[in-house]
Amino acid sequence: MEVLVHPEPSKYLRRLNEPDKGRIKKAVKGLGEEPPEGDIKPLAGQGGIFRLAVGGYRILFRRRETGILVTHVEPRGQAYGKKNRGRKR
Repeated sequence: MEVLVHPEPSKYLRRLNEPDKGRIKKAVKGLGEEPPEGDIKPLAGQGGIFRLAVGGYRILFRRRETGILVTHVEPRGQAYGKKNRGRKR
C-alpha cells in the first residue's frame, strides 16, 4: 500500500533529531505493510482519522482508496488539540 506524507509533517520531520526522525520514518514505512504495523487506533469522533503512536510522538493519518495519507506528525500533547479536529486533507 502506498503511503503519502503531506508537506506539513514532512517539514516538521526535517527539524527533528536523527534518532526520533529515524523511528518515525520507520513507523511511517510500516503503515504501507498489509496489515499496517504499529500501535494504531482510530480517533474517537474524528471520522476516519487514525493515530500511530511512536514513543512521545503521534502520527495522524487517513486511509484512502489509493493508500494512506499522513496528515500530522506531532508530540503527543499537541496531536489531539482543536486544530486537528475536523481538518480534512
